[in-house]
Amino acid sequence: MELELRDVSKHFGGIQALNGVSLRLSGSQLVGLIGPNGSGKTTLVNTISGIYKPDDGEIILNGEEIGRLKANEVTRRGVGRTFQVTRAFRRMTVMENMLVPALAVPSDRGHREIKERAREILSFLTIDHLRNDYARSLSGGQQKLLELGQLLMTDPDLLLLDEPFAGVHPKLMETIFEYITTVHAQGKSFIIISHDMSSIFTLSQRLVVLHYGDIIADGPPDIVKEDPAVIEAYLGEDEDD
Repeated sequence: MELELRDVSKHFGGIQALNGVSLRLSGSQLVGLIGPNGSGKTTLVNTISGIYKPDDGEIILNGEEIGRLKANEVTRRGVGRTFQVTRAFRRMTVMENMLVPALAVPSDRGHREIKERAREILSFLTIDHLRNDYARSLSGGQQKLLELGQLLMTDPDLLLLDEPFAGVHPKLMETIFEYITTVHAQGKSFIIISHDMSSIFTLSQRLVVLHYGDIIADGPPDIVKEDPAVIEAYLGEDEDD
Protein backbone atom coordinates (compact mmCIF):
# COMPACT_ATOMS: atom_id res chain seq x y z
CA MET A 1 0.00 0.00 0.00
CA GLU A 2 1.38 3.39 -1.05
CA LEU A 3 -0.32 6.61 0.03
CA GLU A 4 1.00 10.10 -0.62
CA LEU A 5 -0.56 13.46 0.21
CA ARG A 6 0.96 16.34 -1.74
CA ASP A 7 0.30 19.84 -0.38
CA VAL A 8 -3.29 19.04 0.58
CA SER A 9 -5.35 22.01 1.75
CA LYS A 10 -8.94 22.26 2.95
CA HIS A 11 -10.86 25.26 4.22
CA PHE A 12 -14.37 25.88 5.46
CA GLY A 13 -15.22 29.50 4.83
CA GLY A 14 -12.51 31.50 6.58
CA ILE A 15 -11.21 28.50 8.55
CA GLN A 16 -8.11 26.82 7.11
CA ALA A 17 -8.48 23.26 8.39
CA LEU A 18 -5.55 21.81 6.42
CA ASN A 19 -2.67 23.95 5.24
CA GLY A 20 -0.61 22.26 2.53
CA VAL A 21 -0.25 18.89 4.28
CA SER A 22 2.26 16.48 2.75
CA LEU A 23 2.50 12.93 4.05
CA ARG A 24 3.69 9.57 2.75
CA LEU A 25 2.89 6.02 3.90
CA SER A 26 4.60 3.05 2.34
CA GLY A 27 3.97 -0.61 3.07
CA SER A 28 2.40 -1.74 6.33
CA GLN A 29 2.57 1.09 8.87
CA LEU A 30 0.82 1.90 12.12
CA VAL A 31 0.61 5.67 12.35
CA GLY A 32 -0.81 7.65 15.25
CA LEU A 33 -2.36 11.01 14.30
CA ILE A 34 -2.47 13.35 17.27
CA GLY A 35 -2.82 17.03 18.00
CA PRO A 36 -4.86 19.45 20.09
CA ASN A 37 -8.61 19.71 19.47
CA GLY A 38 -9.24 21.77 16.34
CA SER A 39 -5.93 20.83 14.72
CA GLY A 40 -7.52 19.22 11.63
CA LYS A 41 -7.15 15.50 12.41
CA THR A 42 -10.68 14.45 11.50
CA THR A 43 -10.64 16.74 8.47
CA LEU A 44 -7.49 15.00 7.25
CA VAL A 45 -9.07 11.54 7.63
CA ASN A 46 -12.28 12.76 5.96
CA THR A 47 -10.25 14.06 3.04
CA ILE A 48 -8.27 10.85 2.58
CA SER A 49 -11.44 8.75 2.70
CA GLY A 50 -13.33 10.85 0.15
CA ILE A 51 -15.88 12.45 2.47
CA TYR A 52 -14.29 15.83 1.75
CA LYS A 53 -12.58 16.91 -1.46
CA PRO A 54 -9.31 18.81 -1.05
CA ASP A 55 -9.35 22.43 -2.18
CA ASP A 56 -5.75 22.09 -3.33
CA GLY A 57 -3.18 19.34 -3.60
CA GLU A 58 -3.26 15.68 -4.52
CA ILE A 59 -3.94 12.37 -2.77
CA ILE A 60 -2.20 9.48 -4.50
CA LEU A 61 -3.09 5.88 -3.61
CA ASN A 62 -1.07 3.15 -5.29
CA GLY A 63 -0.24 5.49 -8.15
CA GLU A 64 -3.82 6.76 -8.67
CA GLU A 65 -5.09 10.23 -7.81
CA ILE A 66 -8.12 9.66 -5.55
CA GLY A 67 -8.72 13.16 -4.21
CA ARG A 68 -11.72 13.75 -6.49
CA LEU A 69 -13.32 10.33 -6.05
CA LYS A 70 -16.50 9.70 -4.06
CA ALA A 71 -16.22 8.00 -0.67
CA ASN A 72 -17.62 4.68 -1.97
CA GLU A 73 -15.08 4.73 -4.82
CA VAL A 74 -12.26 5.27 -2.33
CA THR A 75 -13.58 2.36 -0.27
CA ARG A 76 -13.44 0.10 -3.32
CA ARG A 77 -9.78 0.99 -3.70
CA GLY A 78 -8.96 -0.37 -0.25
CA VAL A 79 -9.48 2.50 2.20
CA GLY A 80 -11.84 2.02 5.15
CA ARG A 81 -12.67 4.20 8.11
CA THR A 82 -14.53 4.42 11.38
CA PHE A 83 -16.10 7.52 12.91
CA GLN A 84 -15.70 9.26 16.24
CA VAL A 85 -19.44 8.77 16.78
CA THR A 86 -20.39 5.26 15.67
CA ARG A 87 -22.84 4.91 12.79
CA ALA A 88 -24.40 1.49 13.22
CA PHE A 89 -27.85 0.86 11.75
CA ARG A 90 -29.65 0.85 15.07
CA ARG A 91 -32.83 -0.90 13.85
CA MET A 92 -30.88 -3.74 12.26
CA THR A 93 -29.29 -6.71 14.00
CA VAL A 94 -25.56 -6.99 14.53
CA MET A 95 -25.33 -9.62 11.77
CA GLU A 96 -27.36 -7.49 9.36
CA ASN A 97 -25.03 -4.58 10.09
CA MET A 98 -22.07 -6.80 9.24
CA LEU A 99 -23.55 -7.83 5.90
CA VAL A 100 -24.21 -4.27 4.68
CA PRO A 101 -20.53 -3.43 3.92
CA ALA A 102 -20.32 -6.49 1.66
CA LEU A 103 -22.59 -4.60 -0.73
CA ALA A 104 -20.05 -1.79 -1.06
CA VAL A 105 -17.13 -3.88 -2.29
CA PRO A 106 -17.38 -6.30 -5.25
CA SER A 107 -16.64 -9.89 -4.24
CA ASP A 108 -16.77 -13.39 -5.70
CA ARG A 109 -17.99 -14.74 -2.36
CA GLY A 110 -21.49 -16.09 -2.10
CA HIS A 111 -23.93 -15.14 0.65
CA ARG A 112 -22.97 -18.16 2.77
CA GLU A 113 -19.26 -17.34 2.58
CA ILE A 114 -19.91 -13.70 3.43
CA LYS A 115 -21.99 -14.71 6.44
CA GLU A 116 -19.28 -17.13 7.60
CA ARG A 117 -16.72 -14.34 7.30
CA ALA A 118 -18.98 -12.08 9.39
CA ARG A 119 -19.22 -14.77 12.09
CA GLU A 120 -15.42 -15.15 12.13
CA ILE A 121 -14.94 -11.41 12.59
CA LEU A 122 -17.62 -11.13 15.29
CA SER A 123 -16.01 -14.03 17.14
CA PHE A 124 -12.61 -12.34 16.92
CA LEU A 125 -14.15 -9.16 18.35
CA THR A 126 -15.85 -11.18 21.15
CA ILE A 127 -19.39 -10.12 20.16
CA ASP A 128 -20.58 -13.13 18.13
CA HIS A 129 -23.04 -13.93 20.93
CA LEU A 130 -24.77 -10.61 20.12
CA ARG A 131 -25.20 -11.29 16.39
CA ASN A 132 -29.00 -11.48 16.60
CA ASP A 133 -29.37 -8.45 18.89
CA TYR A 134 -30.38 -5.08 17.52
CA ALA A 135 -27.50 -2.61 17.27
CA ARG A 136 -29.42 -0.10 19.39
CA SER A 137 -29.15 -2.46 22.37
CA LEU A 138 -25.34 -2.49 22.33
CA SER A 139 -23.19 -0.45 24.68
CA GLY A 140 -21.04 2.32 23.25
CA GLY A 141 -17.96 0.11 23.37
CA GLN A 142 -19.77 -2.79 21.70
CA GLN A 143 -20.93 -0.46 18.93
CA LYS A 144 -17.31 0.51 18.34
CA LEU A 145 -16.43 -3.18 18.05
CA LEU A 146 -19.29 -3.62 15.58
CA GLU A 147 -18.01 -0.72 13.50
CA LEU A 148 -14.54 -2.26 13.46
CA GLY A 149 -16.14 -5.50 12.31
CA GLN A 150 -17.98 -3.72 9.50
CA LEU A 151 -14.67 -2.20 8.47
CA LEU A 152 -13.01 -5.61 8.23
CA MET A 153 -15.85 -6.84 6.01
CA THR A 154 -14.56 -4.52 3.25
CA ASP A 155 -11.04 -6.01 3.61
CA PRO A 156 -9.26 -2.63 3.36
CA ASP A 157 -5.51 -2.17 2.97
CA LEU A 158 -5.62 1.14 4.86
CA LEU A 159 -7.76 1.54 7.98
CA LEU A 160 -8.52 5.03 9.29
CA LEU A 161 -9.75 4.95 12.89
CA ASP A 162 -11.18 8.08 14.52
CA GLU A 163 -10.97 7.89 18.33
CA PRO A 164 -11.41 4.10 18.66
CA PHE A 165 -10.74 4.19 22.42
CA ALA A 166 -12.98 7.11 23.38
CA GLY A 167 -15.56 6.23 26.04
CA VAL A 168 -14.71 2.52 25.93
CA HIS A 169 -14.59 0.23 28.97
CA PRO A 170 -11.00 -0.92 29.69
CA LYS A 171 -11.87 -4.55 28.90
CA LEU A 172 -13.28 -3.64 25.50
CA MET A 173 -10.30 -1.34 24.96
CA GLU A 174 -8.07 -4.41 25.28
CA THR A 175 -10.11 -6.10 22.53
CA ILE A 176 -9.74 -3.07 20.24
CA PHE A 177 -6.01 -2.95 20.99
CA GLU A 178 -5.70 -6.64 20.06
CA TYR A 179 -7.77 -6.05 16.90
CA ILE A 180 -5.38 -3.34 15.73
CA THR A 181 -2.19 -5.27 16.45
CA THR A 182 -3.52 -8.49 14.89
CA VAL A 183 -4.82 -6.85 11.72
CA HIS A 184 -1.62 -4.84 11.35
CA ALA A 185 0.38 -8.07 11.60
CA GLN A 186 -1.59 -9.29 8.58
CA GLY A 187 -0.02 -6.52 6.50
CA LYS A 188 -2.62 -3.76 6.86
CA SER A 189 -1.81 -0.09 7.45
CA PHE A 190 -3.48 2.16 10.04
CA ILE A 191 -3.87 5.86 10.69
CA ILE A 192 -5.34 6.24 14.17
CA ILE A 193 -6.66 9.45 15.69
CA SER A 194 -6.62 9.28 19.47
CA HIS A 195 -6.51 11.46 22.54
CA ASP A 196 -5.67 8.39 24.64
CA MET A 197 -1.95 9.08 24.79
CA SER A 198 -1.04 5.89 26.63
CA SER A 199 -2.59 3.66 23.95
CA ILE A 200 -1.42 5.64 20.95
CA PHE A 201 2.19 5.85 22.16
CA THR A 202 2.19 2.09 22.82
CA LEU A 203 0.57 1.15 19.51
CA SER A 204 2.19 3.50 17.05
CA GLN A 205 5.37 2.94 15.10
CA ARG A 206 5.15 6.54 13.93
CA LEU A 207 3.46 9.66 15.22
CA VAL A 208 2.22 12.54 13.10
CA VAL A 209 1.25 15.72 14.95
CA LEU A 210 -1.12 18.30 13.48
CA HIS A 211 -1.53 21.83 14.80
CA TYR A 212 -3.85 24.36 13.12
CA GLY A 213 -3.75 22.36 9.89
CA ASP A 214 0.04 22.00 9.73
CA ILE A 215 2.19 18.95 10.45
CA ILE A 216 4.58 20.07 13.17
CA ALA A 217 6.19 16.70 13.91
CA ASP A 218 6.48 13.30 12.25
CA GLY A 219 8.61 10.45 13.53
CA PRO A 220 9.12 7.76 16.19
CA PRO A 221 6.87 8.27 19.25
CA ASP A 222 9.74 8.55 21.74
CA ILE A 223 11.26 11.41 19.75
CA VAL A 224 8.01 13.18 18.84
CA LYS A 225 6.73 13.35 22.41
CA GLU A 226 9.87 15.24 23.45
CA ASP A 227 9.64 17.74 20.56
CA PRO A 228 9.35 21.29 21.98
CA ALA A 229 6.85 22.27 19.26
CA VAL A 230 4.60 19.35 20.22
CA ILE A 231 4.79 20.17 23.93
CA GLU A 232 3.95 23.80 23.22
CA ALA A 233 1.03 22.86 20.93
CA TYR A 234 -0.62 20.85 23.70
CA LEU A 235 -0.55 23.89 25.94
CA GLY A 236 -2.63 25.86 23.43
CA GLU A 237 -6.34 26.50 23.16
CA ASP A 238 -8.75 23.57 23.48
CA GLU A 239 -11.16 23.95 20.58
CA ASP A 240 -13.47 21.32 19.12
CA ASP A 241 -12.06 19.35 16.17
